Amino acid sequence: MNYEEILYSTDGPVGFLTLNNPSKINAISIKMVAEITDALTRISEDESVKVLIIKAEGKHFCAGHYLAEMVDQGTKEYQSIFEKCTRMMQLIHEIPQIVIAQVQGIATAAGCQMVAWCDLAVAETGARFATPGVKIGLFCTTPMVAITRAIGRKAAMEMLVTGRYFPAQEAKEIGLINKVVPLSDLAEETEAMARQIAEASGFVLGMGKQSFYAQIDEADDKAFDYATRTMTVNSGAVDARNGITAFLNKKKPEWENR
Repeated sequence: MNYEEILYSTDGPVGFLTLNNPSKINAISIKMVAEITDALTRISEDESVKVLIIKAEGKHFCAGHYLAEMVDQGTKEYQSIFEKCTRMMQLIHEIPQIVIAQVQGIATAAGCQMVAWCDLAVAETGARFATPGVKIGLFCTTPMVAITRAIGRKAAMEMLVTGRYFPAQEAKEIGLINKVVPLSDLAEETEAMARQIAEASGFVLGMGKQSFYAQIDEADDKAFDYATRTMTVNSGAVDARNGITAFLNKKKPEWENR
């Protein structure tokens, strides 16, 4: 697929997926959904990439769905739009790479959903987050799924029913993002986090990410049972054996990604 509304590049173990339609505030169009879905599918099969940064061109991260495509459509068309966008979002959790959102400006509606659904998020001090659909008669129900899983119920409900903007520091306090940095340091700080993560085995990162989401909403006994079985498998992996041996011998481990 030839990408027109996104860019993709790599630098060693770090991939960079860039929303690239700043004239429309990087709104998520049908074309962009298809391009991101294609890119994430390809990235999932690339063992050389351990961490993916999702960022955006221009002043803002993403203004949500491209509403101009949603005027006077029928039920089938609306369902198709939301199903395809949901599938794209689900891939962010399903791919083995750790995904970090790098956020400047606004991240609203489905843009806020994307930030909430990424594994980690770094934002600049002037970034703002909102689910303003309630103000135009379209409750942000699909973003709600990601947001309620990222932050507490009361904060999520406030965001959803008021539609107000949450500044970056408040977004950090409620758990929507991990870190707030000056705009001038945003790219450097996000990449530094990515490269720190990429020092680990890609195999272990992928297993750990899968385990995290598999157990997060389970009852304690089921979560511990799942974690115990996963830890057992992990302990027999080549990278675990190499890592433990290197640690005991005070050496840097060499990963084989298995």
